[in-house]
Amino acid sequence: MKPVVGMVISNKMQKSVVVAVDRLFYHKVYNRYVTRTSKFMAHDEQNQCNLGDRVKLEPTRPLSKRKHWVVVDILKKYKIYPPPVVEVSKTQDSSTEEAKR
Repeated sequence: MKPVVGMVISNKMQKSVVVAVDRLFYHKVYNRYVTRTSKFMAHDEQNQCNLGDRVKLEPTRPLSKRKHWVVVDILKKYKIYPPPVVEVSKTQDSSTEEAKR
């Protein structure tokens, strides 16, 4: 088998991740392209993968009942943006207190 590229959809296990791999093929009856998704369990030794990361998988010997792939490389990290912090100045606080009175 050849290496595949997919997106991490679960990392709740220790040293394991679930990766969704999309494939596109032409359907002869419908005359259009169809997308199918396969989920693979893969071994992640250092627990480096997070949700949304694009990873490259390679086949390996069976490591457990469902785990036959290993994470070779993290191609792209998913960007998690922290929510913006809004600071309230003291002049706004005093004006709102006066408006309440």
